[in-house]
Amino acid sequence: MASSSSKVATLGGGCFWCIEAVFDQLDGVTDVVSGYSGGHVAHPSYRQVCDGTTGHAEVVQVTFDPTKISFREILEVFFSVHDPTTLNRQGNDVGPQYRSAIFYHSPEQQRVAMELITELNEAHTWSRPIVTEVTPFERFYPAEDYHQEYFARNGDQPYCQFVVAPKVAKFRKQYSERLRA
Repeated sequence: MASSSSKVATLGGGCFWCIEAVFDQLDGVTDVVSGYSGGHVAHPSYRQVCDGTTGHAEVVQVTFDPTKISFREILEVFFSVHDPTTLNRQGNDVGPQYRSAIFYHSPEQQRVAMELITELNEAHTWSRPIVTEVTPFERFYPAEDYHQEYFARNGDQPYCQFVVAPKVAKFRKQYSERLRA
């Protein structure tokens, strides 16, 4: 689990099941929790967040060991497993709760995020500009228990097969040398 030297990243990239499933396999990551951030409703439920009126995004809170993986590397993986150019959507998941977002925990995280976004835009990594929100972290609310480790426990569910599994496979191929042993 987390040690005193651990760092935290809070990231929204569409459905949290997809992002959690990827970061669960990344070496240097010690914990991943699905939840909600960026909104104005305290302790929201999944149903409230899905209604799109809470202001929250579905996010993962990633705890990592900075001696094994940097925040920049965390973001490089993050940008590779979702489309940061679509506003309030990832594929068929539509609404502000599915926005691409980085909730930074320090000025250093903000700087790294903004630099990487600039680099990716200048390199024309995508045909459209990145619309990822970069805002200060305020609060994180863990999602209900049944959302935690969803892909690991429900991999045969249709959404997992058709949406989550391809993202995980792409990640595993692209980052094979960074997979947790």
